This record gives sequence, structure tokens and C-alpha cells, in this order.
Amino acid sequence: MTLDNFIPINTICNKYNIEISFISNLNEYDLIEIVTIEHVEYMHQDKISDLEKIIRIHSELGVNIEGIDVVFNMLSKINELENELNSLKNRLGLYEN
Repeated sequence: MTLDNFIPINTICNKYNIEISFISNLNEYDLIEIVTIEHVEYMHQDKISDLEKIIRIHSELGVNIEGIDVVFNMLSKINELENELNSLKNRLGLYEN
């Protein structure tokens, strides 16, 4: 596995001024995924936008990690329902034409 697309957790914590324990708690709730390679913890760069959303929800709105978990689960469910609705609209369009 190459480290090209991974960012060390220490670097992330320094950049966003957050504690490593916060990142660990997010990992425990499966809100982010931490990968350990040679005793160093990393996060994939594609997940940084999710982390930024989590940090904003936590710091600006004062939502705890359990609340963030609920918010992300609801957003995921909304996304699934929107995809299902679009799929059904497309299928319905086939019958209307």
C-alpha cells in the first residue's frame, strides 16, 4: 500500500487544531477510518471533506460525537432515498413514453 493518498493523523490534528483523542473517538463511531501503517496512523485524503464537516458541526454548533453520528446517519439515509427516488422516476419515465 502506498502512502500517496494518506495523511498522517498528527498532521491533520495540527492543521485543524484538534486533539488526537477527538479523531480516535470519531474512528470508534465509524465516522472516519484510520489506517495504521508501520505504527503510524493515517487518514485517506478523500475523507478530509467529511472530517471538515464533522469539525464544523462539532465546533460551530456544539454537537457531541453521538449527535454527529446521528446527523451523518440521517444524511446518508436521505442520500439513499434521493437515489431511490431518482431511480423510480427514471423507471416511471420509461412507461410514460
